[in-house]
Amino acid sequence: MEANGEQYAANFSSIKEAQKRISLYIHKTPVLSSETLNAMSGRSLFFKCECFQKGCPLILYFKTSGNHAAALSLAAKLRGIPAYIVIPKNAPKCKVENVVRYGGQVIWSEATMHSRESVASKVLEETGAVLVHPYNDGRIISGQGTISLEFLEQVPLLDTIIVPISGGGLISGVALAAKSIKPAIRILAAEPIGANDAAQSKAAGRIITLLETNTVADGLRAFLGDLTWPIVRDLVDDVITVEDKEIIEAMKLCYEILKVAVEPSGAIGLAAVLSDGFRKNPAWQDSKKIGIVLSGGNVDLGVLWDSFRK
Repeated sequence: MEANGEQYAANFSSIKEAQKRISLYIHKTPVLSSETLNAMSGRSLFFKCECFQKGCPLILYFKTSGNHAAALSLAAKLRGIPAYIVIPKNAPKCKVENVVRYGGQVIWSEATMHSRESVASKVLEETGAVLVHPYNDGRIISGQGTISLEFLEQVPLLDTIIVPISGGGLISGVALAAKSIKPAIRILAAEPIGANDAAQSKAAGRIITLLETNTVADGLRAFLGDLTWPIVRDLVDDVITVEDKEIIEAMKLCYEILKVAVEPSGAIGLAAVLSDGFRKNPAWQDSKKIGIVLSGGNVDLGVLWDSFRK
């Protein structure tokens, strides 16, 4: 797909090719619904449970849904090659444990983007490894696009899909595939107010990065890349920002009503559709059949219980 003459890092053909490559190895994740949540939102909601997805065991295409490090570790293990995983020291313990469980070699960095990139460069130089970026990579975008292929097959009448946004790989793939199938479908991003670089970028018409982020949704602290930004700029219709308290409440609803364990980053789509900013916006009044991508289930239970007590 192109817009304004610009060629994107992925397209519908690359997404279909990714689907062929990974089809033998992934789960076709279920879609859940709830009359209670429908009544709360005033819409028909359909939840694509990518939090149930396992890491895709192919080194060329990934459907990682926010679990890039673990998926890459598993892919490398099944191919019999090492995976060097650069992880910031403030990463949730459960995500680090998943990397170790799948055989990845953890290499620590500081929490800053500069430190991560510096450590990764050093690892590449010392090992001769190839970098697989967690979102700014056409293969990652293509793999993520397979979510839309499944979702629109399972619920063809969707008129809107809400997706978490961070670096933009997930929503880029979802948008490319969904709008290739249904050009009129709306793609909305959900983002924490404490890490609202995507909303600022859309408003400014260029990539905005933040000096710091502050959100319980640790998986949504990255910034848009040069490959994901053009897709987000052109194909994402709007960005809905929500407070952390709304994200935590959405997590509780996922637990209590859907009976699904979802991390803050994964629950933000539900938070967005229940927010006043969405429900009271006349631009979205005709979004009636909404797909919500539940994108990750890595919950650090200690941190979770502490957040509930606040």
